[in-house]
Amino acid sequence: MSKVLAITYSFLILIQSFNINLEDFSKISALVEHAQYHKEKYGDSFFEFLAEHYGDAREEHENSHEEHEDLPFNDSHHMCSHINNSFLNVAITYNFKYQEYIEIPVNFYYKDMFTAFEKTSIFQPPKHT
Repeated sequence: MSKVLAITYSFLILIQSFNINLEDFSKISALVEHAQYHKEKYGDSFFEFLAEHYGDAREEHENSHEEHEDLPFNDSHHMCSHINNSFLNVAITYNFKYQEYIEIPVNFYYKDMFTAFEKTSIFQPPKHT
């Protein structure tokens, strides 16, 4: 189960790295219409059309007509990085208060309840007679 979950998350990260939005899917019809326009006017195949709009020839073809704003996968706003770096130099001070040692009165008193004033003869010192 964990392998399936790991593969699913990896596939999700891969798809997200392509930066494809739902708005791009709605613009696919504009892509097909613009490809047909290029086929009729310039005689380009679909792969030549893709090379002119998304490949190496993009810079040369970009200013030839104005329908390029409606094409999908054309926005580069996902390449921008809007990260706010806030560096705050705040001096953190700690106020330590010294409290004098106060002797705590003894609240435990042990009283031995067994007294041994009379010791047995075993524990007496030896006697000489």
